[in-house]
Amino acid sequence: MPSLRVGGGPLDTDIFNMDQHGDDRRHNGNIGKNFMCRLQCMFSHTSSSESRLSLEDTQQWSQSLERLLESKYGLATFRTFLKSEFSDENIEFWLTCEDYKKIKSSFRMSSRAKKIYEQFIKAESPKEINIDHHTREQIKRSVKAPTLYCFDDAQKIVYGLMERDSYPRFLRSDFYRTLLENLTADATAKG
Repeated sequence: MPSLRVGGGPLDTDIFNMDQHGDDRRHNGNIGKNFMCRLQCMFSHTSSSESRLSLEDTQQWSQSLERLLESKYGLATFRTFLKSEFSDENIEFWLTCEDYKKIKSSFRMSSRAKKIYEQFIKAESPKEINIDHHTREQIKRSVKAPTLYCFDDAQKIVYGLMERDSYPRFLRSDFYRTLLENLTADATAKG
């Protein structure tokens, strides 16, 4: 399971309100361009060409979930896609665990572990993740004296779920395909 730190806040999901029954290519094209603009505006604090959303980067997202999460645009796009499907708890938990592993203070670690447990692990929690009972109980016990690694088993399970379910669904989505089509068209027009 890869470990990386990625920033970026949530994006609006109103751009996903597509006509579910029709195949309006022009509308989908506008959605892709609209989202590309939003992504680039989010990360516009640098003006180098490396910071711009590119066709090559977007194509590399299909190589692996790890590659997708390493890309700031990839992570932002994937998070927005999951929010649009009301299934963003897994990526939020995974990212929260990545941040948790950087905590140095034992007091802060204890406080944060309890918050993570209450938000993601506890049965009926607001963003309850799909893990087995044994892992849930193990975490419940370990949160009483937390370590940096007390969420590792759950994080591995969640990563596996994303890799097997959410990620392939993202790659098959109209949104990802439309984004690729728009970037391909832009690259062809410039070339």
